[in-house]
Amino acid sequence: MELQEITELLGGEKVLGRRLENRFDVVELSYEGISKIALTHLAKYLSLSWKQIAALLPVTERTLQRYTSTQHLGQSVSEQVLKIAEVVAKGAEVFGDKEKFLLWMNQPCTGLSNNTPFSMLRSRFGMEMIFDELGRIEYGVYS
Repeated sequence: MELQEITELLGGEKVLGRRLENRFDVVELSYEGISKIALTHLAKYLSLSWKQIAALLPVTERTLQRYTSTQHLGQSVSEQVLKIAEVVAKGAEVFGDKEKFLLWMNQPCTGLSNNTPFSMLRSRFGMEMIFDELGRIEYGVYS
């Protein structure tokens, strides 16, 4: 996982207020919470509406809409957003092309019991399965 890619997906150092240099920085950021603007950057990268991004998180769309752009999300929501960003960074790296990666995310995948990778982002266990599938793709072992 490339921490710089995660930083960029969430709006860069200016938005995050820090540089992610190691995994401990990610843990600290999850404790502090990421800002709504950081989530906005990720949603734009994935071309998701607020309704779609809220469906992936332990928070309602209405609650997300109430946050100001600089307000920080809670720890559990922030952890989920950071984990999604980690999956997206890995996927973009494996596919080498944003459009190919996003196309794959929306297609049923045999290795995910014919679920789309996007639908699996709602759960940490689902994200682990996506990482496994990306690893198989990366090394040429398709299931």
